[in-house]
Amino acid sequence: MTDRKAQLAANLAQVEERIASACAAAGRKREEVTLIVVTKTYPATDVRILHELGVRQVAENRDQDAAPKATACADLSLTWHFVGQLQTNKVRSVVSYADIVQSVDRTKLVTALSAAVGRDERDGRELGCLIQVALDAESGERGERGERGGVAPDGVEELAAALESAPGLRPAGLMTVAPLAGPFAGRQRAAFDRLMEISSRLRGNHPAANMVSAGMSADLEDAVAAGATHVRVGTAVLGVRPGLG
Repeated sequence: MTDRKAQLAANLAQVEERIASACAAAGRKREEVTLIVVTKTYPATDVRILHELGVRQVAENRDQDAAPKATACADLSLTWHFVGQLQTNKVRSVVSYADIVQSVDRTKLVTALSAAVGRDERDGRELGCLIQVALDAESGERGERGERGGVAPDGVEELAAALESAPGLRPAGLMTVAPLAGPFAGRQRAAFDRLMEISSRLRGNHPAANMVSAGMSADLEDAVAAGATHVRVGTAVLGVRPGLG
């Protein structure tokens, strides 16, 4: 086993232990929570090692990094998540490799994604879309976007309806990033509890939109306790990220 593989295996084991412990504390089954490893700034070779170690869900937040990495790993059975703020001029590229886009936050993006899926040969596959909820826009005007992207909670249903009616797309659930400002700053558990309330309301009209992506390396326990179905972990698995030049 190479040094890097041994390092990643040890890190994965620690993260697995954290998720399992959080599930036990919350009275949840371990299989209720899916680990997504965020591989941004790390090379395709790490993705291959992670696959060897059993990881099947990976995420990227920049298309310029994700596209070549996905191509280099096209022979692997992986589910690719796009989790970064997405500009419409990158949509066609992202659709070519992503299975799920977790950062849908405006109707213009819904329209662009649907058009791109229509042009892309996806063998009839639908693109799963999560609505990114900006909890720092909690009391903002309808449609306001948060500091880290996302739509205010009262804009969620409009986006879900747009996704439901958009060819090639399906509303799969919600995503959030613990906010740095607003009423939930520094209150990750309260933020994730609020996301679960919004998710419950969303499922009333869109029962299949049951995915809740919340929690990262520093706060995955809070997300699991609140009821998240997916956690996005990067640093705790891959190490502290090298600086971007």
